[in-house]
Amino acid sequence: MRRLISFVAVLLAAAVSFDAACAAEAVFPPGSRIGLQLPADMLPAKGISGFRNLKTGVAIVTIEMPAEAYPSIAASFADEALKAQGFTLKSREMLKIGQSDAILISGEQHDAGRVVPKTLLLAADPGMTALVIGQAPSGAASSSEEELRSALKTVTFRPPLSIDDQIAALPFRLADLAGFRPIRVMSGNSILLTDGPNDAVRQAEQPIMIVAQSFAPAPAADQRDTFARQVLVSNTVLTETVLERSQEFRQGGTDWHEIVAKAKDGHSNVPVVVLQTIRFSPDGYLRMVGVVKAEDRDAVMPRFRKIVDAVAPK
Repeated sequence: MRRLISFVAVLLAAAVSFDAACAAEAVFPPGSRIGLQLPADMLPAKGISGFRNLKTGVAIVTIEMPAEAYPSIAASFADEALKAQGFTLKSREMLKIGQSDAILISGEQHDAGRVVPKTLLLAADPGMTALVIGQAPSGAASSSEEELRSALKTVTFRPPLSIDDQIAALPFRLADLAGFRPIRVMSGNSILLTDGPNDAVRQAEQPIMIVAQSFAPAPAADQRDTFARQVLVSNTVLTETVLERSQEFRQGGTDWHEIVAKAKDGHSNVPVVVLQTIRFSPDGYLRMVGVVKAEDRDAVMPRFRKIVDAVAPK
């Protein structure tokens, strides 16, 4: 959660009032509760919960987070916090989406010498925190910004989807859950699984596995071991990570990479074991990460393996 808040803090969010006609015309990404009226020539984007104009590069991404995330993310949208993150604020509006409070902001994100126009909407719905990000390419005309602001002001929410509907919209299939229970689908391309009674897993009290599809270019074959190690140790949830095994292999005509590591849960200091398996494909990669308390390793690691072997891109 802290990593997610840090990421979205650099953005901003906004909300606005709308009427029934607007809501009726909203387009929803598959599996998402967040919809809006789309600017011309925008189509569903592959691999993310959102839309993209392939000609202009303008994109809109919708992100659903737990309801309790709203206060922390809203605080990161304060003027000084944005300035510290390299975001130049142009406008801010406090709005309503139905009965939900929302913030709409526009400005420019300064990143590695680039200036990227961004418009963000953050809304507090009783069942979730909604973040909608509109982004235009560096150097885009001011009309793109106005177009994004207008689109984000039409944001609307639909009732919660069943977990089965959300899973059906994922870009991969889960053929064997190995007794694990789906908790949440995130951003239309990832799912969190656990085994235990709690939906909010803290201090490594229950084993978890995350399966996520990325459509970013896969690293070259000679860079995959380095890539896999970096993405594992770059997380903020685990500490004192020590690799036991790191290997590449072929399975089912596909290139894979797998790491088994010992670590500690960053919140509780409880020893854990981590399995990270990455399945590479020409248009991206599928990453699976399982975490279990070290004392439960022998019972749970084979079940992680069942999930990994049964997951396949659609």
